[in-house]
Amino acid sequence: MRKIFNNAGLAFGTSNIGTFAAVILSLFTLSQTWAQEVIKANGPGNTYDELTAFLAPGYNPIEAPDCNHASFGNHIDEVYDSSLGDNTFRFFIHVTPDDDRCISTINDRQRNEIKTYGKSPANLKGTQGEKVIYKWAFKLADGFQSSPNFTHIHQLKSVGGDYSSMPMYTLTTRKGTPDKLQLRYAETTNQITLKETQLSSMIGVWVEVVEQIEYTSSGYYSIRLTNKLNGQELFYYDNTALNEPKINWRPGGSFVRPKWGIYRSLINAQDLRDEEVLFSYFSIEEVSSLSTASVENINPLVYPNPTTGILHILETDATHTQIFAMDGQLLMQSNSAQIDLSDLPPSLYFLKVFDNNNNLLLKQKVLKSN
Repeated sequence: MRKIFNNAGLAFGTSNIGTFAAVILSLFTLSQTWAQEVIKANGPGNTYDELTAFLAPGYNPIEAPDCNHASFGNHIDEVYDSSLGDNTFRFFIHVTPDDDRCISTINDRQRNEIKTYGKSPANLKGTQGEKVIYKWAFKLADGFQSSPNFTHIHQLKSVGGDYSSMPMYTLTTRKGTPDKLQLRYAETTNQITLKETQLSSMIGVWVEVVEQIEYTSSGYYSIRLTNKLNGQELFYYDNTALNEPKINWRPGGSFVRPKWGIYRSLINAQDLRDEEVLFSYFSIEEVSSLSTASVENINPLVYPNPTTGILHILETDATHTQIFAMDGQLLMQSNSAQIDLSDLPPSLYFLKVFDNNNNLLLKQKVLKSN
């Protein structure tokens, strides 16, 4: 029996999904306090019922190609993963005959995703002015093959308004030399890549994601990916790092929904294979404030962090360093692999480390403490 927990510490067994749905809906309407809602895989059986009870009780938050591939059965199930030592949700996608939700006339793409939408409880939908933290963990199989066009594993998508067809933020993998993980953003109808990194460090390992967003016209956004088993940071983006405010609320939008799974292009199907993507849990948490004033990306090459004075950089090619305020203003610099923050007031700053050719080696947050 799988159990689903909320922040009140209640647990519900899969033997009474109707009761679970009624109780969780009452929790959403009893008060205006911030809440974290989590679903975690905990063994085979009733996977669709339990995902539905979490995301949209009594409705259909699952976009799967089941009806076009009925002989395979459900395209989401649960399996035990020995590297994690726990149960996981397994999302299947097959090059053929899987399609786009069995309803699309477009045959150049396919998806197997879960989502919140109009029928979901209010606490699972991002609305204007809210601050939300999304957390989840995923694993891409050894030999994972990406499309050169797109292979999305997560989106934040506005519902309503003129730009509802284009997701605001997308985490996607892309075939290349080398393959990349990309964070994509669209203010209106055109996407740009905010940051990318080599995908190889995320293949065959458990990756934990923490994504923070303020749903306003000039709101905070950050996303951090770490190796779940050893804590190594694999990817980090923060829209304050380069003074890049983003429009996180679109005109005419009614809410923003998260989506997870695998959604990929079939235009270059020869580059793809039948694929499995694992997820261990999904969490949605509305909060009163976001942790923008904390050290989000600890790096063992920079110490001590936090610091009361001198900051040391162990990067062997480092020749000069710079310290920036949160608004992007250059505050100080040093022509060595260390820099003294003693004269700066306690606050959060950005450190940049360069080599002799002025190539950027490191960029991260550092905290000056009392």
